[in-house]
Amino acid sequence: MNNVHFIDWGNIDYKEAWDRQEVLFKEKTDTKFVNRYLPEDQWKKIDHHLIFCEHPHVYTLGKSGSIENLLVDDEQLKELNATYYPINRGGDITYHGPGQIVGYPILDLDQFFTDIHKYLRLLEESIILTIAEYGLKGERYEGFTGVWLDVDDAKKARKICAMGVRCSRWVTMHGFAFNINTDLSYFKNIIPCGIDDKAVTSLQKELGHEVDIEEVKTKLKKHIADLFQMQFA
Repeated sequence: MNNVHFIDWGNIDYKEAWDRQEVLFKEKTDTKFVNRYLPEDQWKKIDHHLIFCEHPHVYTLGKSGSIENLLVDDEQLKELNATYYPINRGGDITYHGPGQIVGYPILDLDQFFTDIHKYLRLLEESIILTIAEYGLKGERYEGFTGVWLDVDDAKKARKICAMGVRCSRWVTMHGFAFNINTDLSYFKNIIPCGIDDKAVTSLQKELGHEVDIEEVKTKLKKHIADLFQMQFA
């Protein structure tokens, strides 16, 4: 059972959060590099972190994405009070904003399991279990990452949680964006994740009322801890 530091950064500027992630990520990868040249009984301890936060309106583009999937120019971004960043995670373009739980697990998977596909599937499962507590059936959609609803009907299929990660030396960063009380109109300014024929949804939209985001965080934390066999320090 690994100890993991849980931190809620609250509403934080995207670039500041990215910089903070990079510091934690580098600490872990640097320590792993040093440990390679030490006897195992002298290895320096590597801490794990799980971070939750919300961001002001921002669009981020992953390494495998296309700028053409951003449908607004710089002037329109200003009118939307939004920013844009090309970043070093996988995946295409997505939106972050108020009312969305953004999760950044910064873990050394060498101490959990060295399987990035299992890692993504467990993150998805934590969302699936969380929305099940609200009476929703979350599913995986073959060929796509994230968590979806109504995957058996191509016309109704919609995504409630997007994912995009980076992993180096088995240390992870970036993570998932789970729509709770999100203003979904901001997704109209992009082709979300490069998928132009599927809708995006939120817990609020599906339930028909605003949801206590702190309550959702508590449920989600528990499911992540159980699935990854971690405890919070």
